Amino acid sequence: MELLLVIVIGLLYSGGVYLILRRSMVKLLLGIMLLGNGTNILIFLLGKITKGSPPVINEAYKVFQDIYADPIPQALILTAIVISFALTSFAIVLLKRVYALVDSDDLDDLNTPEEEEL
Repeated sequence: MELLLVIVIGLLYSGGVYLILRRSMVKLLLGIMLLGNGTNILIFLLGKITKGSPPVINEAYKVFQDIYADPIPQALILTAIVISFALTSFAIVLLKRVYALVDSDDLDDLNTPEEEEL
């Protein structure tokens, strides 16, 4: 299972970097989203995949007696998902506004000065 997740992380990172290096703003946004998803899976993988009980201590014990699932990576991933959703929503609105002004999604069109008509 871990090998499969490592391969998925590699594919997401390579696809994200490839899309970030394209000239389209939409592909840039998709590349950032792929990198974010790859990072979420990486955090999940580093938290060690264990099938265990919830991390709640029984009243009779003072320490954990059984294997438990670590809630910290799950909380970090949930927070990252919410933040990436907000960032994606803002970027979509920003891209829509830039496209309305420039009439193109090419990043080079943003850098070139307008030519003066004679």
